Amino acid sequence: MPSTPRPLRKLGFLTIGLFDGDDPRAGHESTLEIIELGERLGFDSAWLRHRHLQYGISSPVAVLAAATQRTSRIHLGTAVTPLGWENPLRLAEDWATVDLLSGGRLNPGVSVGPPMQWDQVKGALYPDTADAEDFSYERVRRLLDFVRGKSASDFSGVQGFEVFSDRVQPHSPGLGKRMWYGGGSLSSARWAGEHGMNFLTSSVVKAEESEDFAEVQLSHIRAFRAAHPDGDAARVSQGLVVIPTDSATPAQRAKYEEYAAKRLPRTASPQGPARMMFAPDYVGTSDELAARLHAHAAYREIDEVAFALPFTFDHEDYVQILTDMATRLGPALGWTPGSAD
Repeated sequence: MPSTPRPLRKLGFLTIGLFDGDDPRAGHESTLEIIELGERLGFDSAWLRHRHLQYGISSPVAVLAAATQRTSRIHLGTAVTPLGWENPLRLAEDWATVDLLSGGRLNPGVSVGPPMQWDQVKGALYPDTADAEDFSYERVRRLLDFVRGKSASDFSGVQGFEVFSDRVQPHSPGLGKRMWYGGGSLSSARWAGEHGMNFLTSSVVKAEESEDFAEVQLSHIRAFRAAHPDGDAARVSQGLVVIPTDSATPAQRAKYEEYAAKRLPRTASPQGPARMMFAPDYVGTSDELAARLHAHAAYREIDEVAFALPFTFDHEDYVQILTDMATRLGPALGWTPGSAD
């Protein structure tokens, strides 16, 4: 373990894009405004979660396409898109299109596995092929191949008045290097490294070789980099829930502390048959948060973050949190706005 943590090079944030089912436009507009604010504050990246049949953004591709036209510098990503809901070829087309519209700022993050509540949704999602669908890493490999320009068809050329390509169009050459895998296990970390992806590690991991969250997360980071062609230079982004309170009102501080306290019991031990471990939410002043992060074994080996915004807060809370992150917490972690490539 390094004796001192790395200076933070890239500062990002992650949001679910919560909305009211009776007025969904307002929530989507709020998300776009938050992304615009992030760019003005100097954040390096903004990431959207993916929610289906819930009151959070179900189509990050569409929202990020809108965001490309309202921003010019900030990178835009998904953390993460569950591929069980997607056709890899069609998704590759959508992402290449959005990446071109953004000028090469898209950072798609993906995960695998059956869709949540599979038994309840499979009849609507895959009415004829549910039993044949492959939700393994192979689905990611197919997506990577299409994004990176490998053949999607055995025909190219002219047919009548139509011109056909044998690979996904449009093709965005740099997108393949900006593909991320969101993983919480050693096998996912190794697979992502072996396939030249970037790695997103969040506030949830599998308790495989330890019941100490930071130690488990650190083992994933090291396994990923050991398997990656770029070694220690391979990109990892950490996504803990971090809530600075420097400029928060007393009411906001009380709300944030109550939120964290309600979620704290689940962090005491592995949860469920999969033995999932949850990181505690970090709430406090920027100086307090910086000290806690610098003491975190996994944080000490990364230089990129996408701090997660709590799901249920109000627009003005996100404004306060992001402002404190950019103006106080980021500098306390060694970050300088606009310093990253």
